[in-house]
Amino acid sequence: MCYSAQVQADYKKYVTMFGAEMSIREFYEVFYRRGLDAKIKIPKAVEASFANPQTDDEHAIKALIDEHNDKQAAKFEEELVRQKKRLADAERSLQSKPTKKAQEDQRIASDKIRQLMTRHADLKRTELLDRDSRIYPGSYVPAMIWEDGKRVIKPMRYQCRPAGKPAFYDEKYPGTYNARRDNLEGFWKGQFGHTHGVIVCDAFYENVSRHKVEGRELAEGEAEENVVLEFRPQPRQDMLIACIYSNWQSADEELWSFAAITDEPPAEVAAAGHDRCIIPIKEEHLDAWLTPNPKRLNGLYAILDDRQRPYYEYSMAA
Repeated sequence: MCYSAQVQADYKKYVTMFGAEMSIREFYEVFYRRGLDAKIKIPKAVEASFANPQTDDEHAIKALIDEHNDKQAAKFEEELVRQKKRLADAERSLQSKPTKKAQEDQRIASDKIRQLMTRHADLKRTELLDRDSRIYPGSYVPAMIWEDGKRVIKPMRYQCRPAGKPAFYDEKYPGTYNARRDNLEGFWKGQFGHTHGVIVCDAFYENVSRHKVEGRELAEGEAEENVVLEFRPQPRQDMLIACIYSNWQSADEELWSFAAITDEPPAEVAAAGHDRCIIPIKEEHLDAWLTPNPKRLNGLYAILDDRQRPYYEYSMAA
């Protein structure tokens, strides 16, 4: 279902590669709303696009990012103090009278301290790592659509809430980051043939049962174990991933969100134990995909059929 992907998070690359324009208002709005809603997740690589602002709008976004990171750093530091005290108390207890509670407090506090220190360091780190551009359902990422006669880049949430549906669809249908090809004229009929987009991606990740990866049946009494696989096209390349999107609006909220279209997997993905795969379209079809005609769905299916077909090499994800 492509629960996670490695994406091109720098909007400037879209501008350079595809001649697209950036919709600065939507970028500002999503960074502003993150300051009010902790559920909004923006990858570090998206923030890095504004590390060296050149315009007043970019300076305003950079200020929002800095304010958010300062608040996060203070929050992590406060929690570190609590966890270090918890660890010290547990270690004193273990020296005088060992108990299961003290052992558990020691383990939990140690784990949390490591996590908090890593997250705090990530806020200050300027060198980007691969994981900084990895998205999950709920993450905001630059997506390219067609608007006012041109290609436009907007930040969109990776989990589509169809226009006209209630907000609780996010919880009722948590898998709406995945638009199955065989359901495009069903659940997604309001988007397919109407609102199409793409994201640029060079890897995707899937949850797979270990025994399927190893090409065997479960042994008697063996519990099923989940592993995460990373799939990368060979040779390594950027892929234009076919998506549908929605501009959901209410009296006090506007949400841009998208889902990646998935289809039956190629042989190497199926052999690894997974039953879905994202669809990389050819660049020659880009504008036709971004400007769909709902009366010519066959032409849109033809674009999905005439896709890029790289070989996906897989490995255990870090």
